[in-house]
Amino acid sequence: MPQRAATIVGGGIGGLAAAIALHRRGWRVEVLERAPEFTEIGAGISLWPNALRALDALGLADVVRQLGAVEASGGVRDRRGRWLSRTDNAELVRRFGHPLLVVHRAELLRALTEALPPACLRPGSEVVAVRDDDRGPVVEHRGGVSRSDLVVGADGLRSAVRRALWPDAPGPRYAGYTAWRMVTEPLAEPPAEGAATWGRGERFGYTALPGGRMYCFATASLPPGTAARSTDHAELLRRFGAWPDPIPALLAAVPADAVLRHDLYELPPLPSFVHGRVALLGDAAHAMTPNLGQGACQALEDAVTLAVCLDGTQDTAAALRSYDRLRRPRTQAVARRSARLGAIGQLAWPPAVLLRDTAARLTPERATLRSMTPVLGWTPPGSTANATEAATGTETTTTTTTTTETENESH
Repeated sequence: MPQRAATIVGGGIGGLAAAIALHRRGWRVEVLERAPEFTEIGAGISLWPNALRALDALGLADVVRQLGAVEASGGVRDRRGRWLSRTDNAELVRRFGHPLLVVHRAELLRALTEALPPACLRPGSEVVAVRDDDRGPVVEHRGGVSRSDLVVGADGLRSAVRRALWPDAPGPRYAGYTAWRMVTEPLAEPPAEGAATWGRGERFGYTALPGGRMYCFATASLPPGTAARSTDHAELLRRFGAWPDPIPALLAAVPADAVLRHDLYELPPLPSFVHGRVALLGDAAHAMTPNLGQGACQALEDAVTLAVCLDGTQDTAAALRSYDRLRRPRTQAVARRSARLGAIGQLAWPPAVLLRDTAARLTPERATLRSMTPVLGWTPPGSTANATEAATGTETTTTTTTTTETENESH
């Protein structure tokens, strides 16, 4: 069969993973990235068991494991620092075959770019038009015109591909809160456990990165575009400087100019992730709030599933319809669940906060992990590997969460 070609729009985690999956199946791929180089300025990122299975399918799990840190345990605390719930990473491994791994986004992106031939990577190639005609999909960009058998829109929350071919789709909507993310300098004695601390309309969490560093995140319910009263670091000290240990010490270890802040947005459900021979992937298809730490994890699942669907057929449009059937219900269910958990975590009315914290304290760890099985138990299509409990598309709800959150992948 003649070699097929794919144009990937967007050089983030999902786009690079899709390029790797297709390249290793013999496709000729190019990755168009509007930025002048392939890089990330984000902070930490959570890779749950489902993401590590996707990386296994890409042949990169062992490489990525060397970049990350695994905590023995973590959980949720209340505003006074009392534990509401805890999760043992060993139990995650027992149930799902992999731990929760936390890596720096820049290091994960570097591992993905290094898995592709440099000739595949085309930075500085901002997309200006996308169409799908009788001869195949076409992408016009700053570097020229690309015609291929397949176009993958992996260009984030404000996707140019989605705007071009889904012009009537609703745009991103504000989730109701803003987020700060930061990485500390190396600590002599980093906390042994990670935690997400729930307050009233605010949260602060932290988890380990390699080298004694800690990845920290915080949220606050604010109108979109609210200007900080001072620098972001000073704003964090004002809001969280008197919260339970070790939060003050962690903030003290964060360089004043190293805080990232973004209002959080989510994408209303799309009726389809595909348009002819064009597919959306990751945040371009299903941008979600970070409360489950699943944004990048779902993008990795998307990439692996897309490649599997394209195996063994020359009918790209039919393969993409299969991709849509597999990915859209699942990712939209995960997005709804993440939004609900965020609403719970951001509660501010004292009676509701008391009810939330009490429910979290009374929920057994095994119930929390069991409720996560539909999310964490995913395996690649056709895989013979299975989680201890089989994954389904069923949605379940729990009032607890685990240690980490990650950011929207595009803002």
